[in-house]
Amino acid sequence: MEFAGKTALVTGSGAIGGLGHATAKVLATGGADLILTGTDPQRGAQVVEDLGAAGGTSAGTVRFVAADVSDVAGVRQLAADAGAVDILINNASVMTLSPTTGQDLASYDAAFAVNVRAPFLLTALLAEKMAAGGGSIVNVSSTAAGLGMPGMAVYGATKAALESLTRTWAAEFAESNVRVNAVAPGPMRTSKVVAAMGPDMGGMGLATVLKRTSDPAEVAHVIAFLASDRASYMTGAIVAVDGGRTAI
Repeated sequence: MEFAGKTALVTGSGAIGGLGHATAKVLATGGADLILTGTDPQRGAQVVEDLGAAGGTSAGTVRFVAADVSDVAGVRQLAADAGAVDILINNASVMTLSPTTGQDLASYDAAFAVNVRAPFLLTALLAEKMAAGGGSIVNVSSTAAGLGMPGMAVYGATKAALESLTRTWAAEFAESNVRVNAVAPGPMRTSKVVAAMGPDMGGMGLATVLKRTSDPAEVAHVIAFLASDRASYMTGAIVAVDGGRTAI
């Protein structure tokens, strides 16, 4: 199993049906020891139970750490609780939907705190601990980083910032044998989005070449590939997993 003996921290993994949950499943089947995070311990326990029921943790361990990554102290405590990790998946995210003229500053600040500051601090705190045996960091961006999408000015800006950090970190940590890449998903059927927008997600999948939305597992497999040694010559890459949305 390709992740046996490796520890992976997946932020934003404390809810059933989300991308973090799907990513944890793929890493677990590869034998990784998992550290999952979210704000709700009860929901986190459900994710841990689901992984166990699926047999995903047969080769590795899994634990949930409650953490509020919108708070600087919370991020620092999470890094301390995690200790040395081999893989960091910066997945936690806040989606702010508002026209620019109606955007409130509280939501603006919350989006940048979770989507930019949290991965920045976690990477700064954990990358050096990866250096002994190398490591892999995968940031979760969005097609909103490169497309003009009304109502997503703040969200798109946070993801564009994360993509810029991805390229800079790839250059900064290369000498430490730490690779840094990002995935940029398109419309994805997470439990949160489906609950908010309905099963067809407002027809968002029709804007893609494949004319459908993605299942979180489809994106999770790309994340796992980037985290693995199979992607040993990839760093600084932004991989679109969007059904061809950005190709047209």
